[in-house]
Amino acid sequence: MGIPDELKGKATTDVVTAARVLGIGRNQAYAAARAGTIKTLRIGTRVLVLVNPLLEMLGVDPNENAVELAAAAASEAA
Repeated sequence: MGIPDELKGKATTDVVTAARVLGIGRNQAYAAARAGTIKTLRIGTRVLVLVNPLLEMLGVDPNENAVELAAAAASEAA
């Protein structure tokens, strides 16, 4: 399994996208985030899911995402 398209080149994503990728409901994803099962970052009231730990949960090598992140950063700098 490769990196899901909605996570490629991202460091964080929203909880709803994480729920979709994990195949669980929105409420279950927020409950997992509160419990610490899904690693998150809070900025104000916004809850962001850290993509690399999410990829590890899915059994995907997070190093693959590092390449995507570097490519995205390079294209933004150009």
